[in-house]
Amino acid sequence: APAMFTSSIDHVIPLPRTVEPRAGAGFTLGADTVIVVATTDDQARWIATYLADVIGLAAAPQPPRVEAAGEAIPAGAIVLELSGPANPSSPNGGTGIESHEGYEMTVTPERVTIRAPQPAGLFYGVQSFRQLLPPFTEYQAVRPNKARPVTAPAVRIVDEPRFGWRGAMLDVSRHFFPVSAVKRYLDLMSLYKLNRLHLHLADDQGWRIEIKSWPNLAAHGGQTQVGGGAGGFYTQEQYADLVRYAAERFVTIVPEIDMPGHTNAALASYAELNCDGVARPLYTGTEVGFSALCVDKEITYAFIADVVREIAALTPGAWFHIGGDEVKTLTPEQYVRFIERVQAIVHAQGKQMIGWDEIAPAALLPTSVVQHWRPKTTPAEAVAKGARVIMSVASRAYLDMKYDSTTAIGLSWAGLVDVSTVYDWDPATVADGVPESALLGVEAPLWSETLATMEDVEFMAFPRLIARAEVGWSRPEARDWNLFKQRLGAHGPRLTALGVNFHRSVQVPWQH
Repeated sequence: APAMFTSSIDHVIPLPRTVEPRAGAGFTLGADTVIVVATTDDQARWIATYLADVIGLAAAPQPPRVEAAGEAIPAGAIVLELSGPANPSSPNGGTGIESHEGYEMTVTPERVTIRAPQPAGLFYGVQSFRQLLPPFTEYQAVRPNKARPVTAPAVRIVDEPRFGWRGAMLDVSRHFFPVSAVKRYLDLMSLYKLNRLHLHLADDQGWRIEIKSWPNLAAHGGQTQVGGGAGGFYTQEQYADLVRYAAERFVTIVPEIDMPGHTNAALASYAELNCDGVARPLYTGTEVGFSALCVDKEITYAFIADVVREIAALTPGAWFHIGGDEVKTLTPEQYVRFIERVQAIVHAQGKQMIGWDEIAPAALLPTSVVQHWRPKTTPAEAVAKGARVIMSVASRAYLDMKYDSTTAIGLSWAGLVDVSTVYDWDPATVADGVPESALLGVEAPLWSETLATMEDVEFMAFPRLIARAEVGWSRPEARDWNLFKQRLGAHGPRLTALGVNFHRSVQVPWQH
């Protein structure tokens, strides 16, 4: 690696707002290291325990113990401190942190201090500290070795994100992924400060969440997947467990039930949702656009209301995604009436509606959100009406696109999307009529038509999801592809220690 990358200070991803190297040998963990929680906040205490688990046995025979702050902070402590609410008009403690996700971290030979206005900032400060430690600490079987100290370099970092929405989407409908796989994805997302997991829970090939008032959706519609495999679904208890697990890591689950198209699994489960009253056969192919709910039947809206109500009750996050894409069997008038009526159903459950960018012509509420995915269009029409936008342009953001022509899995209809293509752009300039003020943030969808296992998911997501994380967090004027690829290359050993089946893109000088 170039001389400028001699320290792990240079390797923190996403790129922090300010990084000031300090004199000294850095902070070395050992048997006497304690994690001090200088607050009574329960989330802060959980974050401290999380950090102790991350460090594990890498530095000492036992993980660092967690304790409350006393009158004096012991030497050799890692201190987690909440410093009051973030206030843009009154910079936090002189650090200039304005975001509830911001933090300040100081590493000296004597102590590590991570301060933040809110627990989310503490958690992100812990992720940056984690990346300052040697990659081998990520390997669960590592044990203390005097010849291999666990040291973080001396530094002061002040950091906060550019966008509040830094998301990833996982399609569990085309191929089903069990709870353990989704938790694995959440763990890897949170390392890079991503904070939204959009779960695509229903499509033509499978319905993946239990709806107690319409039980056949999961029991029948959930039993298939692309290629004819066994499929599967989440019980409501399993889904609630995912929501909890994500929230601990400051990730909000955003559920999507695609409608009125992409609905064959539902149409196969209940005959009355079809205009002709005939249930459709289950589908295991990959075509799109052939299915649609019967938008002129009242039973359709009773069905949608039940589905939204049950999922909303399990989802404390503010959003419910209704899909709305690739509808080829309805007139524009039918489509718009449907979206507006469903928007009212979602709103009545206390949620904000999100839809793919085809929903733009509808009369959208100020709280509704457009997810922009089609490269040759712009959601400017919706922005002009006050809607906000999540930027997920397929040619820049879709992680199911092949890296290059030799990639064995994935698709290529939006082009070949290597790491530089995901990284080297500005979401605020990609679509006409969509200024930065209209953006909630960015999201990287991963569709699973060709992905059958979690190893496939990891191969397509990493390292591109890391690049997308920096696009969402770091200031555009500070980002530079030539520097990023060096910093990303330094994460090769960390990803290896974590057991991630990442793609070693030839664009990146991977360290070993």
